[in-house]
Amino acid sequence: MRGDPAAGFGPGLGDAAARSAERASERGGAIVILANLMLLLVFVCLMLIGTPIAVALGLGGAVGVYLGLDMTAMGMIGPNTYAAVAKYPLIAIPLFILTGAVFERSGVAARLVEFAQAMVGPRRGGLALVAILVCMIMGGMSGSGPADAAAVATVMLPSMVKAGYPRSFTSSVIAASASTAILIPPSIAMIVYSVIIPGLDLRALFAAGLFPGLLLGASVAIPTILLSRKHGFGANEAPERPPFWASFRRALPGLMAPVIILGGLRSGLFTPTETAVVAVFYGFFVGVVLYRTMGWRDIYNVLAESARISGVLMLILSLAGLFAWAGSTMGAFSATAELLLSVSDNQWVVLVLIMIVMLFAGMVLDGVSIYLITLPLLVPIVQAFGWSYVWFGVVMAINIAMGQFTPPVAVNLMVTAKIAGVPLESTFRWVGWLLLAMAVALALILIFPEIALWLPRWLGYRIT
Repeated sequence: MRGDPAAGFGPGLGDAAARSAERASERGGAIVILANLMLLLVFVCLMLIGTPIAVALGLGGAVGVYLGLDMTAMGMIGPNTYAAVAKYPLIAIPLFILTGAVFERSGVAARLVEFAQAMVGPRRGGLALVAILVCMIMGGMSGSGPADAAAVATVMLPSMVKAGYPRSFTSSVIAASASTAILIPPSIAMIVYSVIIPGLDLRALFAAGLFPGLLLGASVAIPTILLSRKHGFGANEAPERPPFWASFRRALPGLMAPVIILGGLRSGLFTPTETAVVAVFYGFFVGVVLYRTMGWRDIYNVLAESARISGVLMLILSLAGLFAWAGSTMGAFSATAELLLSVSDNQWVVLVLIMIVMLFAGMVLDGVSIYLITLPLLVPIVQAFGWSYVWFGVVMAINIAMGQFTPPVAVNLMVTAKIAGVPLESTFRWVGWLLLAMAVALALILIFPEIALWLPRWLGYRIT
């Protein structure tokens, strides 16, 4: 069935799994209920004590299978774990991770900062606007909020502090701006979402995230300017503007990366996976040939770091496949979805509840993990109300983006605060205004879904 979470993660239920589920049902409803409870309880308890998410997902799924099914199903743990990552579209994930790492190491961010300064010019709050612009452009290369936040904070922090911006304010603005990376293509989390939902066009999802991502960036910029002017931030900004055309020429190789990625997808010249390969080679060309900022040691370090991050992510994906298969086979996710639907038959009430859960999840987990854990539960709800999967993916992404800089955990904010050398609590007074502005942008997308859907519709992509 289209949208079946089990189908999205692995080989689906299959004949053997279906027979295991039937035998489990014959063993009695009490055993199945216990298995479902233990599936979720083991996962939650392991997460609470700080167990790595991959281990928590794998052990939770294995315990559920052991208690609720039979030994035949236990024998399918290996094949299902492998099948969760044996998908051609997932090749794009390590390649886009490598693309982001190459552009970060090649010095693209520094040249983008210079070009953004040439566009914005000397004005109160100008450097903060530059940081927001660079975060959004870098998001179109890395696809990862924490990586985006680290790259921009490293480059922008010294000049912003020198210009009179408090470190806590700078950390908050960069963390909020970097959260748009989950929406602006190529988003790694969006790739995972498209794989989990069978038949979903990744190009449509990328196109749907573009304008909401820009809207979120604008929503961060408005309170940033107002707060800068109110408190006199940026009083020491340099009065001169970098030469526009000279800075544009230096930044052009970096600016071409999103054009190549999106243009290749739109033209049909490349598939998403092929686009990732082209982006990697282009990134190395920029760093090694054009900018000449990368030597053999840098290339080795970029490859090693990207391999490490990709390996961790693929391990999470594979064990999340086991968790999703176990929960779907035993009915844990459908039962939880029915419980949520029983709260109210009003779609807005249910949607608000989902968004609250997404916001809290975004505080403690990265976007990919949230999609992997929650989508098997949420797909039946999306089907029940007839929501567009493309629109719902964007709405989920916005909530996760807000969670990434919402205390007390806030992965993006932790990165920028650490680089700035400030305690997390010092950012709270600024984060609230940025969250409020993003909430307004989210409300607009909820009320007017065409903000997200008009571009993929205009481009002729399938909206489902």
